This record gives sequence, structure tokens and C-alpha cells, in this order.
Amino acid sequence: MVESQAFNTGFADIFDVDYFIQQMEGFVHVVKELPEDLAGRKPVRVDCHKRKGHFDYVESVLPALLDHIFIAITPAMSQRSDRYPIYAKAARCHACFEALRLVKHLEQKGSQLLKMIPQPFLSLHLRFEPDMIAYSQCQYTNLSQNSIDAIEAARAGRIPWAGNAALSWRKRGKCPLTPKETAFMLQALQIPVETNVYLASGDGLLEGEGFTSVYTNSYTKSLLLNETSLMGMHGNSRAALDYYVSINSDAYIATYFGNMDKMVFAMRALRGLSKTLLLNRRAFAEAVYHGLHGQKLTEVLWKTHKNDFKTGRASALPDCFCQSILQNPL
Repeated sequence: MVESQAFNTGFADIFDVDYFIQQMEGFVHVVKELPEDLAGRKPVRVDCHKRKGHFDYVESVLPALLDHIFIAITPAMSQRSDRYPIYAKAARCHACFEALRLVKHLEQKGSQLLKMIPQPFLSLHLRFEPDMIAYSQCQYTNLSQNSIDAIEAARAGRIPWAGNAALSWRKRGKCPLTPKETAFMLQALQIPVETNVYLASGDGLLEGEGFTSVYTNSYTKSLLLNETSLMGMHGNSRAALDYYVSINSDAYIATYFGNMDKMVFAMRALRGLSKTLLLNRRAFAEAVYHGLHGQKLTEVLWKTHKNDFKTGRASALPDCFCQSILQNPL
């Protein structure tokens, strides 16, 4: 039996909880509240999220569960699944790909938004918000004063890298692409500037004109939906609209491989929507570091991305593409 604390931390604002519980029957028994015999007890906490490398639940969590019966865990970001029994893999796949459904009002609003975007279109997850830049500890030149002020306000004590450390960090592809850099990379991939682009970005996107001045047929949820329609929606709810549009778009490009990108990539792969691409920030940074620009930089970027772009490689949970695994084992 599993009690999901996620129901109290925003999950229920985005996903249909009753549908999730119903879909997981036969795999895992999920409850909204603990039964009386456990409600008064304090669970033994097992912290998994700070572990290094691929985390193994069988080795690290199962013994605690068998010893204490009642535990609370913080999930690990990187999991080792080769030792999972077939029914555990099936449960994991079913939870990720079959049991998650947006709440009705978000699905309806996402469908409305999708119909408003000129077809065909490319969905671009462009990440260049103040908190994103502050977290990366990167520095940028030639930004507007408003952008500089917003980034400084978001740093909250995080000191940006400087000197050789900053160069090394950027060469490793750790710095978010600016909208202008993103536009250059899309042009290097021979994506016409007339392409309809849906910007799946937060409302705090900085330097957006660096992209929209090149790709002029750009659209956002704030542009297409009226203010009243978006009123009262928090960040996760708005991101859910971007998710809905992105899994249904003709093509999807990500500038950063965050949680939403992983979900979109996986869902598109499962649906056979192969025009999905992650821009290679490291290749871009290394080429710029070595002084490449203009046509030479374009050629390097095309060579770096052409195979992925042409074949539309996507990533998902590899265990989930065998239908026998997805079947309910009970």
C-alpha cells in the first residue's frame, strides 16, 4: 500500500487523482489517506535523493521497508532498473505512461490552446528565466538592464562562476542558451524563420525578443489566451498547458533537459512522434570558445545535430516499449 504525499503538494492540481488510483489498481494499492492503524505513527524516513550514481531501491529501500513496515522516501533522480522484477517495471511504466491524465479543466484549456496555434507548428521549450540563470551560476554579456536586475534579484546568495571556472563551466554546456543563441541554432538546423513556433516558456522569459525578432511567427499561451482565462493559474498549472501542447505538436525542441522535457520526450516517443530534439549546449559553447562564428559555427552545429534531427531520436523508459511489460501482471 502506498500513500502519496504528492496529492497534498500540487499533484492533484495537475493530474486526475482518482483516475491515477484507478489505473494503478492491480499494480500498486494507492490511498489518499493512511488507515487508522498507521495514521498515528511516524514513518521511518529513507532519504534517496542525495545518493550518487544510479540508485538501487532493492538494495537501499527494501531492507528498511521489511524492517519497519512503514517508511517515507524521497525518490532518487537516477534509478537502476536492471534488477527490477517484471511486475515492478510494469508498474513503473504504467504509472508514467498510462495512469497520468490532466485534470479535466486543464485538458480542456490545453485543447483550446492547441486549436488556436496555427498549424503545423514547432513547440520550443525555451528556458531563460531569472531563477534558471541564477541557479546555473552563469554570467552573460549584452543583456538589457532589466534582465540583469531580474537575474541579480534571483541569485539569492548564489555567486556566479568567474575566471577559468566560468569558462570551464560554460564549455561543459551548463549555461542556458539565450533566446538569440537559440534562434541561431534553429537557423543552423535549417528551420525556416517562417515556421510557426509555440514558446513553451514561463512568463518570466528574459530577452525573448532575441528569438521572436528572427522567428516572427511565435506564439505563447499569454498571447493566445485572454488574461481572465489564465487568472488564478499558478506556475505548475501553466506549465501543464505547455506540456499538453508539446506532446501534441508537430515537432518539439528543448533547450534544457528538465523534468518537463523528459516527460514530453518520453510521451512523444511512446506515441511515435519522432520529431523531437534536444539542442546540444555543450557543442555550441565549445565551438564559440574556439572562436567559431557565422557560417563555420553554423556548419559545426548542423554536423552535431543532423543525425538526431533527421531521425528524430527521442528518449523514454526503454523497458516500456514492450506491450507485454505494460500489461497488468495480476
